[in-house]
Amino acid sequence: METRFLQTFLNVVDSSSIAAAARKEGLTPSAVVQRLRALEADVGAVLVRRAGHSTRPTEAGSAILEAARKIVEAAGSLKGMANRNEDIGTIRIGVIHSMITGLLPEILSIMKEKRPSIQVEVQPGQSLDLYQKIADGLLDAAILVEPPFTVPKEYVWHELRRDPLIVLTSVKEAETDPLEIIRTAPFIRYDRKHWGGRSGEAYLRRMKLSPREKYELDSLEAIAVLVDRGLGVSLVPDWLPPWPEGLSLRKIPLADAPSRGVGIIFQGLTSNERIVRAFAEEARNAARIKEASLGRVPPSR
Repeated sequence: METRFLQTFLNVVDSSSIAAAARKEGLTPSAVVQRLRALEADVGAVLVRRAGHSTRPTEAGSAILEAARKIVEAAGSLKGMANRNEDIGTIRIGVIHSMITGLLPEILSIMKEKRPSIQVEVQPGQSLDLYQKIADGLLDAAILVEPPFTVPKEYVWHELRRDPLIVLTSVKEAETDPLEIIRTAPFIRYDRKHWGGRSGEAYLRRMKLSPREKYELDSLEAIAVLVDRGLGVSLVPDWLPPWPEGLSLRKIPLADAPSRGVGIIFQGLTSNERIVRAFAEEARNAARIKEASLGRVPPSR
């Protein structure tokens, strides 16, 4: 049984698409189908079926899914075991959306230059979902907002930066007092279900502020666009640039405002811990370089 065929099966299931799996592996869709058929012949059961516009695992496919992941992961770690003095292998990294453009390009550039034998697969998502995928073994590490609970001892957490809370308005807003702006202007809330949105909610409660809520959105970029259009003001973390282009915004700092920590988290004592720690080291290096370019002091390590 070919482990690369198992990897193709996993890619199809994870993306729910033969075409997406083909793009990821640099294959044609027909080649992906051929691999699936060969794997099904080895297993003796149909593993995936079309369901509407997506491809889903059959009962047999679901039954072998976790075992297939373990086999592929074990096969991938063989290179590292055979080359203990080298950093070789593939890691799956989750990244929150604001860091995909804010820091990920710098990290991947450093990895390409300094650790070209480590292949990085990137999966975007929200902090809570990415954290759960690490717990489920679907990701090796994630760059996300600091969890609002004590990180278990078996996890490693490195803070990369802190995003202070700011009041965001359009340049047409005449008021300069940030608290008065929150009290009186239509308010666009950063989704309080997100870990990143909870710091804003906590601040509003502490300051006993009840804004005139108009929208609640889970995208910082979308909030910035609505604020630019004069549809309201918001209370958001001052996330890493680049921000959406062509916007005319004011960022008003808050006295004694909380900030959200953003960092990298992973489980220790795993089979590929060596290369995950190598990635984490380069993520920290990239964060230092980025903070220096912005004229900010990086968080203490």
